[in-house]
Amino acid sequence: MMTSSNQYKEGYVWIWLPGEIKPVVAGKLEADGDTLLFNYGKSYLERMKDAPLAIPIYEPELPLKAGVLPNLVGLNMPGCIRDSAPDAWGRRVIINRKLGLKGANTDTAILDELTYLLESGSDRIGALDFQQSPSEYRPRLAKNVSMEELMQSAERVEKGILLTPELDQALYHGSPIGGARPKALIEEGGTKYISKFSVTSDLYSVVKAEFIAMRLAKLAGINVAPVKIVKVANKDVVLIERFDREYNGKGWTRKSMVSALTLFGLDDMMARYASYETLAEIIRHRFIEPKKTLKELFSRLLFNILCGNTDDHARNHAAFWDGKHLSLTPAYDICPQGRAGNEAGQAMRIIGENNLSQFKTCLSAAQNFLLSKDEAYIIFEHQKSIIEQNWQSICDEAKLNEVDRKLLWERQFLNPFSVE
Repeated sequence: MMTSSNQYKEGYVWIWLPGEIKPVVAGKLEADGDTLLFNYGKSYLERMKDAPLAIPIYEPELPLKAGVLPNLVGLNMPGCIRDSAPDAWGRRVIINRKLGLKGANTDTAILDELTYLLESGSDRIGALDFQQSPSEYRPRLAKNVSMEELMQSAERVEKGILLTPELDQALYHGSPIGGARPKALIEEGGTKYISKFSVTSDLYSVVKAEFIAMRLAKLAGINVAPVKIVKVANKDVVLIERFDREYNGKGWTRKSMVSALTLFGLDDMMARYASYETLAEIIRHRFIEPKKTLKELFSRLLFNILCGNTDDHARNHAAFWDGKHLSLTPAYDICPQGRAGNEAGQAMRIIGENNLSQFKTCLSAAQNFLLSKDEAYIIFEHQKSIIEQNWQSICDEAKLNEVDRKLLWERQFLNPFSVE
């Protein structure tokens, strides 16, 4: 529930159509209490007359129809719009920027959803942006700043210290990126990256653990976003290459994306109902190359279990949307999570009500992914051997110390509970 009165009553949704480097206005968002309602603009709908020069932002949720489109049952805004909004970290940056409150403990419901959309940076994930004008597009971008400046910005937000104007601009650019940990957007050598920072409260090198998991996943044959690790101001930063941007020689194109949460028709409050079983069913009916995609999803689920990533919630799975078809994006946010004992559960249910982080749970669900038990065993043995054979070399690549290696090995990576 939003606790503030809406600062904005309306905003306009701009979209990058496939292959285009400039956006066009798609429609208007209007605030009705805590609800945001969308309708397509007349100019956007008219683009369909001569050729299909308009695509639905996402179907079936926002079909190309005139008039105000009702939200799905239980949602206070379209899920495909919410996918472009900042999550916990970005909201803290905006609260710091607007209100000067201590970000670490501030209730993010202090600002409303339309404010978060209109106050966050423009280089957000996917192909949408949000403006106060229906006719003039003005991107909210920060100047190119050093990684050291971004690190300082992140540390200040972590401590709840008000940002200086310079640091404010540095971090503001990355405010729409999802997740709870400090991060920012950078461009380096013609490539766009999401940079993730370590924080003082980390009990082990979380960013190195993510780098190691992503690299091992790649070696295991999973389609993952490329990663690299760098040292900045004596702190570790992992850089994840963005897969929703492509440079075509003239400028950057943007790829439309929707989260699995949007595919399910759920919001964050209903995320507990999300399951791999349902996602597999959606893939069978709506994705291109369903059999290949299901094998990939099963491989990701299993790898999450074997590396100790229990944070595989529905916002950490996504699909590209080209206006007609869905296809799985590369994997991202494969980040081993701390655990006290051996027993653990995945964020999404795997089969029925069972979410236990074990290979045998995956084995019982194999048929939902159109895999035989023998095929599931082959994937398991392959992943397990890849992790065992490459563990030390990838840890060397990350310059992971012996203490953290012992902490991660057989606790997060190949925990006995997971391979029972």
